Amino acid sequence: MSDYDLSPDLFLNLEIIFVISKTVITNEVIMIDSQICFMTATEIAQGIKGKKFSALEVMDIHIGQVAAINPKVNAIVTFIPELALEKAKIADKQLSNGDSIGPLHGLPVAHKDLFITKGILTTFGSPVFKDHVPSEDALIVKRLKLGGAITIGKTNTPEFGAGSQTFNEVFGRTLNPYDLTKTCGGSSGGAAVALACGMIPIADGSDMGGSLRNPANFCNVVGFRNSLGRVPTLPDAMPWSSVSVPGAMARTVEDVALMLQSIAGQDFRAPTSIREGNEIFAQPLDRSFKGTKIAWSVDMGGLPIDKRVRSVMQSQRSIFSDLGCEIDDAAPDFSDANEIFTTMRAMNFATSRKDLYDNHRDQLKDTIIWNVEEGLKLTALDVGNAEVKRSSLVERVSKFMQTHEFMVFPVSQHPPFDVEQEYLSEVDGNPMETYIDWMRSCYYVTVTGLPSISVPCGFTDDGLPVGVQIVGRHQDDFGVLQLAYAFQEATKFWKRKPSIVE
Repeated sequence: MSDYDLSPDLFLNLEIIFVISKTVITNEVIMIDSQICFMTATEIAQGIKGKKFSALEVMDIHIGQVAAINPKVNAIVTFIPELALEKAKIADKQLSNGDSIGPLHGLPVAHKDLFITKGILTTFGSPVFKDHVPSEDALIVKRLKLGGAITIGKTNTPEFGAGSQTFNEVFGRTLNPYDLTKTCGGSSGGAAVALACGMIPIADGSDMGGSLRNPANFCNVVGFRNSLGRVPTLPDAMPWSSVSVPGAMARTVEDVALMLQSIAGQDFRAPTSIREGNEIFAQPLDRSFKGTKIAWSVDMGGLPIDKRVRSVMQSQRSIFSDLGCEIDDAAPDFSDANEIFTTMRAMNFATSRKDLYDNHRDQLKDTIIWNVEEGLKLTALDVGNAEVKRSSLVERVSKFMQTHEFMVFPVSQHPPFDVEQEYLSEVDGNPMETYIDWMRSCYYVTVTGLPSISVPCGFTDDGLPVGVQIVGRHQDDFGVLQLAYAFQEATKFWKRKPSIVE
């Protein structure tokens, strides 16, 4: 059997192995077993370091969770349990030998199927690459490994990450664990679902127009779009591009900070990488927000927002007041944000996917073809004008944030929708012209270059998760984490698990 075979027989065999393994470990570990998959990554890492349980036990339990839950949701699409168990044994030996260990030592992690992984199938969600096995790791994967995390597999994504609905022709659809008839969002959808279901405690992802924030929002976990260059992108054919970033996802804000201790930091090969080190993310997240001025807007100055999203978000407005924040009902002028983003996105697709368009057009989904063709229509003046307009937008937002330390917006304009529907065609009665229009609440923030995070904010009346988006000042990633942490601790919505894992 191949490491990459995800047949039902594999999951059956894993369930048998898992049941056998549980019968031979101590009663103390069996008691922990029912809880460990939903401990925070920080708690698990501390437990391994303190030898409360071993990395092997932690991995064994998470493998069992994948075996039990993944067939219901299709979040992890390439699974390497045997290799993960071997790595866990090595991690335990390192600890017993007194070797230096990283902050993620022994934690299971799954990588988004857009990140190349040495010796592990990487398809980009495309039939063109259905058998592709890279010979190197992406930088974020290398840094997670150096931090001590152990790869358990790859998570599902739409083809080349295009769209906020996770489905592709290679692996199929990933389902929302809070309602299996709904989408989990995207493009880091498999990562969000795997976290929500306790299959992994940490996950990586990437975000261009909301691909870390949207699925986190749809699955009641945390997704952080860090500042450009905070987590460098390598390899990268367009190293000066300022649209997409790799980043962290977890169930809690402190676990995102824990990941950043390993994945953040400068790399001289990445020209946009931030010189500041990752030590700041090891500091306590507690902070007083008395007198902190925030801008609050449920529609970002006029975007169509579903009434259920509005209702959930408004229900939590008082939390920010209780934290001491001074709330101003305001938003900056986002004029031209749509043109800026769609132009930059189209240029990116035309540049990076034209070869595939020319040689494998029949294997690409319609929205990929459309994105490339939109890029091919652009003139140099179109791109230049978008850059000029972006400069003006960034200047306006920067001026606005001189008097507001944070902005608080909705993450997505609509709750999770039917998983059979590729994208939303209307929001609150307003037609959406393209497959990405309903994600403006995220990609308007993208073009500002500011750090932003999705944190669980509550649930609709029918039990669907809704997140809140907190945006900070230029490169104030740590400040964003601090406010997100304060909101998380005041609300505790992250603790509400999907019923399929109860």
